[in-house]
Amino acid sequence: MAWPKGKGRRAAGSGRKKGVQNHLTTALKDLILQALANAGGVDYLTQQAKDNPGVFLTLVGKVLPLQVKQDGAEPRLPAAVNHIHEHVDS
Repeated sequence: MAWPKGKGRRAAGSGRKKGVQNHLTTALKDLILQALANAGGVDYLTQQAKDNPGVFLTLVGKVLPLQVKQDGAEPRLPAAVNHIHEHVDS
């Protein structure tokens, strides 16, 4: 069955541009970041890494993907993880 003319059709390319997030997703991320800032930011995350390492590492695994070297060597963690590790050890 063919679509009725003028109904239910959009011009090709008229949707959201590739890579542009939904406004609700963007607003939710902003709220989460504001709550993190209110809770203490880096100091709060550092304390959570010490108090709840399993939960903290789950968060790290979701937000910091592994970076794979181009030469086929073992995957390595981003520098940000090493930075976090330094804060947790201190």
